[in-house]
Amino acid sequence: MKEIERRRTFAIVSHPDAGKTTLTEKFLLFGGQIQVAGAVKSNKIRKTATSDWMDIEKQRGISVTTSVMEFDYKDYKINILDTPGHQDFAEDTFRTLTAVDSVIIVIDSVKGVELQTRRLMEVCRMRKTPVIVFINKLDREGNDPFYLLDELEEELQIRVRPLSWPIEKGVRFKGVYNIFEQKLDLFTPDKQKVTEKVEVDVNSPDLEARVGEREAKKLRSDLELIDGVYEPFDRRQYLDGDLAPVFFGSALNNFGVQELLNCFVKIAPSPRPTQAVERMVEPEDAGFTGFIFKITANIDPNHRSSVAFCKVCSGRFIRNESYYHVRLDRNFRFSSPIQFMAQRKSTIEEAWPGDIVGLPNTGNFKIGDTLTQGEILHFKGLPSFSPEMFKYIENADPMRAKQLAKGIDQLMGEGVAQMFVNQFNGRKLIGTVGQLQFEVIQYRLEHEYNALCRWEPASFYKACWIESNDNAELEMFKKRKYQFMATDIEGRDVFLADSEYVLQMAQIDFKNIKFHFTSEF
Repeated sequence: MKEIERRRTFAIVSHPDAGKTTLTEKFLLFGGQIQVAGAVKSNKIRKTATSDWMDIEKQRGISVTTSVMEFDYKDYKINILDTPGHQDFAEDTFRTLTAVDSVIIVIDSVKGVELQTRRLMEVCRMRKTPVIVFINKLDREGNDPFYLLDELEEELQIRVRPLSWPIEKGVRFKGVYNIFEQKLDLFTPDKQKVTEKVEVDVNSPDLEARVGEREAKKLRSDLELIDGVYEPFDRRQYLDGDLAPVFFGSALNNFGVQELLNCFVKIAPSPRPTQAVERMVEPEDAGFTGFIFKITANIDPNHRSSVAFCKVCSGRFIRNESYYHVRLDRNFRFSSPIQFMAQRKSTIEEAWPGDIVGLPNTGNFKIGDTLTQGEILHFKGLPSFSPEMFKYIENADPMRAKQLAKGIDQLMGEGVAQMFVNQFNGRKLIGTVGQLQFEVIQYRLEHEYNALCRWEPASFYKACWIESNDNAELEMFKKRKYQFMATDIEGRDVFLADSEYVLQMAQIDFKNIKFHFTSEF
């Protein structure tokens, strides 16, 4: 029981460039996993960020895949998932949100709440996930803190409560007052090491001596206003997903981060029950259960290995034990389950609910698979969304057809993009959510699998999965739309509509056929 209670599993999400990866990096610094923090892009700092380990991530300064890191902090064991902010990889992020117990949303104090942040918040709200907000980049001239709090309430539709408060901002930035612990932290800019803290009583004259008279006066009046406007912090409301605590700081200068971490481990939830189709799975249940929420190909370029990420939901996972794979209906034994620190990994003997275990994947796993000790369970809520952009993929080097086929197969298994085979001409069609994914696929095929491909335009509007109880009508539809029919990796029928009008007409003409825009139906 104790093991379960000390687990904290969370994801860091935000709009691109708000500072997720930099914040993750600082967490690892406090957790003693790294001695010097790297940065995403900087001229003075030579080390790149730990969680951006792919070559393409280092080049572009963005995250393209979720990376998993775990470390011990005080008495707690923390699992972080650093997610891509870029909208083109939103699907990866949505899937990750199904495997965590709480979320930290990072907001840029200069830009305020952005579009992608709103979308992610909707997903959190659907699942009632507790949220903590970290307002970053206070060392720049940004918006007024009170204005930001109003914007959060309005845009994300959630009540907020500040648990730390900045003293000035931009070049005049003096530090942060920690409301949760009632301490003052003075700002000394240091990007790569941990700085010292000072304890000061707000009402004592010592405050003036530390921050100056004007600032001390303003801080006292701000704190009065906060206590007057915002309700006291209530942990129950936070756990129900109705209240979001807010912290201020600067991740790059390593400021305000430790306050966030200290408060987070105290208030954040330990692993929560998971809903399966058959029943609710409690973390305290004796039998092991877990599901695959992500697959990454090529973590180690020398071995071409693919790893499936399994979130442990209940019981205890033990190395070399036999576990039942529900979809394939057979048992598997895992001799080398691994724990992650982005790309570095180590073999583990056991894992508890809340942990994320990497299992070697030889093609047996798909996203959404369930592992149990014999019980038949299906965890739900890991959909693939209908893609919006399509291109045909063609082999550019006839000598390497095998490498290309293997590369496409493994990358599609990651769920980054979806592949359809057109029934009419047998060509492979790749569908994605954004343009950037095509570039990433092409880059990874060339550098990881040694295969060259080229893209050819395909003019489709949407792909929809179709099913019907009326077989005769389904056959007639397939005959009539023969040119626009394809199958996905599972072999399910997919209709490729070439415009919105064609799709609407098909829905009107064929009443008994259901058109689905996510792969779970």
